[in-house]
Amino acid sequence: MDYKQAGVSIDEGIATVAKIKRAAKRTRRPGVLGGLGGFGGLFHLEKAGLKDPVLVSSIDGVGTKLMVAAMAGSHRGLGADLVNHCVNDILVQGARPLFFLDYVAMGRLDSETVASIVEGVAEACEAVDCALLGGETAEMPGLYADDDLDLVGAIVGAVERRKVVTGKAIREGDVALGLFSAGLHTNGYTLARRILFDLKGFAVDSPLHEGGPSVGDVLLAVHRCYEPALRPALDRGIVHGLVHVTGGGLLENVPRVLPKGLGCRVNRDAWELPVLFRLLAEWGEVAELEMFRAFNMGIGMVVFCAPKNVERILEGARAAGDEGAVIGRVVAAEKPIQLA
Repeated sequence: MDYKQAGVSIDEGIATVAKIKRAAKRTRRPGVLGGLGGFGGLFHLEKAGLKDPVLVSSIDGVGTKLMVAAMAGSHRGLGADLVNHCVNDILVQGARPLFFLDYVAMGRLDSETVASIVEGVAEACEAVDCALLGGETAEMPGLYADDDLDLVGAIVGAVERRKVVTGKAIREGDVALGLFSAGLHTNGYTLARRILFDLKGFAVDSPLHEGGPSVGDVLLAVHRCYEPALRPALDRGIVHGLVHVTGGGLLENVPRVLPKGLGCRVNRDAWELPVLFRLLAEWGEVAELEMFRAFNMGIGMVVFCAPKNVERILEGARAAGDEGAVIGRVVAAEKPIQLA
């Protein structure tokens, strides 16, 4: 017996790595030492040009969005989802991305699928000058079914110590500015799938509503990356706090950055709720508070700033292709968030 008869193809693994190397090579940036294929990736921190750097790291996945991608037979967007989610997670502390690592596991390795995902990873890394420094591709029959796929990404970025964003600068009277999401991003898919596929009986190619896009297209909309939109404001030092609205929605994430004694009064009428969230609430009979905990409700990032800087930040966002609106105010309160 050989390894292939046991369920693992070394040749397929080699072919996969060859395809990945081409994509990774495009993301090379100052600081990267060596090439892809070593046991560890090398990065020279001095080359990042920071005088007193603080490293910021994060690791995440894309949840059960994987299952929707499998149903649609479209995996490329998952790579960008993974990178953009991780970039946003370190962005909230002011960090610029330096390098990224990915992990792809399957029951039966399919080099085309892996290459498609990594191509998406590389494109998203290129967009923010982040090196795809390495990763792991694993074939694990017995642990995963043949068509099962798991995907994880880890990022390391850096920020000058004096420019770390913690939320401590948030003051009463500050504005809560919401940058719009592209849909679910990478959270809430278990509930959304239950409503759309189990309760409503939709297929991925069914229109979400008459004359509208398909369910698959709506659910697979790529997670937005807010680095280009917010970098000018971060460089100017006019951002008091940032919130990446992921699992837990506005209700659970906003309180993570507010100083003690302050709350955020969110005006639910300040932005138009995307049709997807309205339909999920209606079809699933989901209570409003549960909607605001399970989903981002159309807001992917919250920026806390002084009222005088709102238009400046919005101008930077528009220049990067993002839009937003003032969604609330910081008030003195014992309760960290209020829906008004």
